[in-house]
Amino acid sequence: MPEPQSGLDRRMFLRATAVSGAALTVGGLATPSASATPSASAAPGGFPSYTYVRTLLTPSKLKYNPTGEIIFPTIRGVYDKLANPLGRYYLYYAPHDAPGGICLAYGNSLEGPFTEYPSNPIVSNRWDPHYSVSHVSSPHVLWKEGVKEFWLYFHGENTTTRLARSKDGIHFTYDKVVLSTSMMPAGTTETSYARVFRYDLPSRGAHYVMLFMTNNTTDHRDIGWGWSADGRNWTFAQTPLVRHSDVGAVNVGGPHLLTRGGSAFVVYNKDKASGGDLMITEVGKDFSLRKHLGVFYDSHSSAPENGRAAAPSFGTDHGVPYMIYEAGERLAGSIAMARG
Repeated sequence: MPEPQSGLDRRMFLRATAVSGAALTVGGLATPSASATPSASAAPGGFPSYTYVRTLLTPSKLKYNPTGEIIFPTIRGVYDKLANPLGRYYLYYAPHDAPGGICLAYGNSLEGPFTEYPSNPIVSNRWDPHYSVSHVSSPHVLWKEGVKEFWLYFHGENTTTRLARSKDGIHFTYDKVVLSTSMMPAGTTETSYARVFRYDLPSRGAHYVMLFMTNNTTDHRDIGWGWSADGRNWTFAQTPLVRHSDVGAVNVGGPHLLTRGGSAFVVYNKDKASGGDLMITEVGKDFSLRKHLGVFYDSHSSAPENGRAAAPSFGTDHGVPYMIYEAGERLAGSIAMARG
């Protein structure tokens, strides 16, 4: 197990790698960047090429397992934010199907092992007096430096994305709805699977960007996006950032923002019938570019991926880049780890 970096070592590493925008979203982990430790080969955009190493969480081995499936991991480094964390890293995930439930596991290395938090779920599908829904899922946690809080974005129902806030990353206070289908064009049926990133868009007066999956009456899912000055109050583009048809897919989803060389990139997954791979699109510094760069990570036909990789979350530990992601068919997979 790697030893924790000292504060000085970490600051030197961050300066050396010149990590920008998206690195701030991973709670102490540096996202892959132009100067990250190079791998033997490179993915499109010059990012590391990731190789599957092992599974980290399997539903059948979890105490809280209401539906036999888990999705949408988010990995966060907490060792430099909490005085007495359960581990150096918190891994958030959830079942999707009813009742869902936002869950937590913790560990001291991105290589694992991760231990299930004994009191999962930390957020359930009923939170009086705020909501009572069939399910809650897709946790994305952002470290909000200005207030020293963990901000949890999650959906429930699929029409609504909500925000809750916490000082310790475990016990959350409900805040508000931040996205719903009512904020999008008529005919929108889903706005879910949102991730929020610290990213400056000066022309829009924004310091945060949200990426999410949107659906409409055509039943083809695209990537939507929005921007915010504070992470709570949002403006949303009324046309998709990435359309399913742009990359020859039936559906796309699970978006994550990466930055490199002063530009922004979106990594997202195709549905299994369309190849099940992770794709990458460069959107430029101001999100005006649409340059589709192809396959970011080629899913394998063998277990545990079985032809599908999805919903990636990224981090770097001691100079080694990692990707934590869904491996396997939708609602029948596990949480896996790949190393760059």
